[in-house]
Amino acid sequence: MNNDLGNYRKSYDKGSLLEAHISENPLELFQKWFFEVDQHFPQDETNAMTLSTLGEDGFPKGRVVLLKKYTHEGFIFYTNYESEKGKAIIAHPKVSLSFHWAGAERQVIIKGDVEKIAANLSDGYFESRPRGSQLGAHASQQSTVVSSREVIENQLKKLEEKFENKPIPRPEFWGGFIVKPVEIEFWQGRANRLHDRIRYQLQSDLNWKIERLSP
Repeated sequence: MNNDLGNYRKSYDKGSLLEAHISENPLELFQKWFFEVDQHFPQDETNAMTLSTLGEDGFPKGRVVLLKKYTHEGFIFYTNYESEKGKAIIAHPKVSLSFHWAGAERQVIIKGDVEKIAANLSDGYFESRPRGSQLGAHASQQSTVVSSREVIENQLKKLEEKFENKPIPRPEFWGGFIVKPVEIEFWQGRANRLHDRIRYQLQSDLNWKIERLSP
């Protein structure tokens, strides 16, 4: 197999990222970019992000998950704590998040320390989920080998019967993580591959050091 992709080309000309127009706090800039992408580029799934972890086998691994909340403290997502990524996070609680907003020609790359959120916060979010998603969290032993699709569907049917006309509790193995950033890089595509890259690094006094990186 030999598929040469050398002729794939794209010109980046949607915007710029200049020091005169940025905040001292990267979370304020993230919020601004998130709202702009969400409003002007609805074809992008704005809250989709690549979560990269260091696996128990020593290999890094990335997968797309959905951001469900962000605050001044960090970025929150939910998963099965006993899944491959859940175990990887617990064993090595340093991760990377990456947002790629193709329509806006923007990326945001985040390095951070990660920890479980409080159980009551996970309870509150779980209660807000559609009933089918609640059942799905119970039905799937995420990342384990399964012999067929029917096994999962049969498990779902059993749970539907078990919880018929009853509230569905959050399983103890499912909940939220918060990524508390120590570094955030904003990338804006520019012409001639001379992209804008602004990096924020958290300092010991909790202020952010801002630097421009060469493209």
